[in-house]
Amino acid sequence: MSLSAPTLTPAVSSSYASQLPIVDLSAADRGPDARRLLHAQLHSAAHDVGFFQLVGHGVTEAETRALTDAMRAFFALPEADRRALDNLNSPHFRGYTRVGDERTQGARDWRDQLDIGAELPARVPAPWEPAYWWLDGPNQWPEALPGLRTAALHWIDRLSGVAERLLHELLASIGAAPDFYDDIFGPRAHPQLKLVRYPGSSGEGDDQGVGAHKDYGFLTLLLQDQVGGLQVQREDGNFHDVPPLPGAFVVNLGELLEVATDGYLVATNHRVVSPPGATERYSVPFFYNPRLDARIAPLDFPYASTAPGVTTDPANPLFAEYGRNALKGKLRAHPLVAARHHADLLLRRDQPTMSA
Repeated sequence: MSLSAPTLTPAVSSSYASQLPIVDLSAADRGPDARRLLHAQLHSAAHDVGFFQLVGHGVTEAETRALTDAMRAFFALPEADRRALDNLNSPHFRGYTRVGDERTQGARDWRDQLDIGAELPARVPAPWEPAYWWLDGPNQWPEALPGLRTAALHWIDRLSGVAERLLHELLASIGAAPDFYDDIFGPRAHPQLKLVRYPGSSGEGDDQGVGAHKDYGFLTLLLQDQVGGLQVQREDGNFHDVPPLPGAFVVNLGELLEVATDGYLVATNHRVVSPPGATERYSVPFFYNPRLDARIAPLDFPYASTAPGVTTDPANPLFAEYGRNALKGKLRAHPLVAARHHADLLLRRDQPTMSA
């Protein structure tokens, strides 16, 4: 996730009018009239809000339970077992992040998590290769929970399929070729999965579960529990609660889709407020990302002439090459890993030579 958003100052609202659209993906299979309605809903949600609740996605309750049970078992492990997977061990930014070690806009996020991606051999890029190839590498798994690996990798495969189908329908909804970006995904795509626990309030007057930000890939599909805490910044500038909807994924568009459509589709600021006291919150964000070396071509679609342009932030430059955005985000979000393994990259972060 990128770190380009404002601080936790705008007001919060939970009025009915602020609630996210609900989109039923299964309508694509119910005939042309239902599919036209689906496209109208997707178009509006992606253009006007950048967030929606997705139902009809086909992921079963049993699949969800297998993952969430394994996740809760992981966080129930003794701290020493979790810290044995510390992402400080991984130059690829995989593994366990302790509470407070991840940063958004330089401020600590009060959560711990396990970062997982496609299972790949360790890669050390040659001096002439882009530095973002460091992001390819193996995951770290707890020996005591062999089922976690099975459930997590199944979830990546399963949600990659859902996200691919959703992206096809989304592109069709704005009049673009559904398969326009197929060649930048495929077997070399770079999906990411986080298993996240918010342990409650830090007790220090700071309610930042995760700070306000935009995601830097294509699509994010979030499974959240019933505790709540996710907030989305809407047109009025305020942050609005996203009440959990059983069986739904909260979907948001990443910065690459905003770049691809010159701002016609929007990536939206969002954050998580820590649950009160010692209440725990669990969530599973899945990030649908293309190949690291993918260059995002401008999308050809009928509404392109009405696009307002991409949001600009000098502190958060966006690159057409996905891997550069991903590496930039990791270096900022995980400063301890960056300092241990990539001190040389910190000196030239955001410079053209970073991925030359």
